Amino acid sequence: MSAREPTRVQELVAALADQRIDIVRLSYPDLIGIDRGRDILVSHLPTACEHGVAFCRAVYHTSPRGDVVNVPGGLDAGLPDIMVHPDLDTIVPIPWEPGLAWCLAEPADAATGRPCYESPRDLVRRVAADLADAGLTAMVGPELEYFLLDRDESAPVGWRRYADVAGHVYTVGRKSDPDGHLQRTMRHLAGLGIGVSVGNREFDGGQFEINLIHSDALDAADRAWRFKCAVKELAHAEGRLATFMAKPFNDGGGSGFHLHVSCADRNGRNAFDDPAGADGLSDVARHAIAGLLAHAPALTALVNPTINSYKRFGPDTLAPWLVDWGLDNRSAMLRVPPERGAGARLELRLGDASANPYLAVAGTVAAMLLGLRARANPPAPLQGYGYDRARAAVLPMNLTEGLDALAADTELTEVLGKDFVAAFICYKRDEIERFRRYVTDWEFGEYAYGL
Repeated sequence: MSAREPTRVQELVAALADQRIDIVRLSYPDLIGIDRGRDILVSHLPTACEHGVAFCRAVYHTSPRGDVVNVPGGLDAGLPDIMVHPDLDTIVPIPWEPGLAWCLAEPADAATGRPCYESPRDLVRRVAADLADAGLTAMVGPELEYFLLDRDESAPVGWRRYADVAGHVYTVGRKSDPDGHLQRTMRHLAGLGIGVSVGNREFDGGQFEINLIHSDALDAADRAWRFKCAVKELAHAEGRLATFMAKPFNDGGGSGFHLHVSCADRNGRNAFDDPAGADGLSDVARHAIAGLLAHAPALTALVNPTINSYKRFGPDTLAPWLVDWGLDNRSAMLRVPPERGAGARLELRLGDASANPYLAVAGTVAAMLLGLRARANPPAPLQGYGYDRARAAVLPMNLTEGLDALAADTELTEVLGKDFVAAFICYKRDEIERFRRYVTDWEFGEYAYGL
């Protein structure tokens, strides 16, 4: 629904009033996926639709700790405004907040009216349109893991893992979730209408995974982002912390963000399926695999976007750190699940849960598109257990290497947009510099007593 159609806006205001909703939460993702927004009274919604809601553009460049990073267009331009308009097609009541509805927003440059080049949502829209020019629609199913933590002032970080019992891998029920967190969360998320399908306790204590259904790229990214926001909000309401940090504890594993991806042709048929093709895969699927392999080093910066991300990598972690693919092989970076026909798809296992869903989806679709354009073919699939440097190239093993790979991949940069890539790299290099200057607990423990 266009935000500029007065009659339809008034009809929506009336419908919200009938539902006893008097506040709309207007929010959008910043460069790294943090939700930025404002609560507005429903009576003010027509004004917000007509004129927009002003935000400082530097919000895109503000760190989780509140540091404003000097990304071009922010501080150097005098902290100008952007204007945010409601996308009324995305408005939905929040089941756990009576009287409140949630609406995604479209940020635009206040001077030109054009979408902000930092906008992750617009990035997905642009890349999906490029793929559509090739006659294909990307279909994406997100899988996200997270840790649920309870407050514990005696713990080193002030938090401990909820229900931290070893061995209950891929289980459900009170033995691994004594407070019923998973079922309660899934019911709330089902009411939000974001396509939740299944959930379970994951490998580590206090770790959960909830999967979402497949849909087109923008809708999938919207739903994955809303999922992360909602899970964190629900945990806060219980006095808990839900974290999508890649690896929050030294003695535990990490949290992944896997994307199941396929393409539909103009007739809605799964374009990855071909019973006559090698391994039951079409040329389109093989080109997509080749594109993901070729651009995996650059893609790493987008789907493993923090300094902490790379502490999840390494032998026997089940976190991919080599550039390889395999047929139903979970030790590969890119897995081809066994289903064919309408279920034919790829599973990119590279990402971690700290990734901005919009950047993860956009980067994945862009890499597949480049493989299609090049008509490239992948090498032979991985056989047996992976993690063998002799058989596959090593991915970037720290954020600096990942950003260097992204900067060097001119083809991927061209598809994603040079301005977006420059802003992302600038922001992330500042993050590295801030960490470089910070004295960690490890350094104190290692050096303070013995030296």
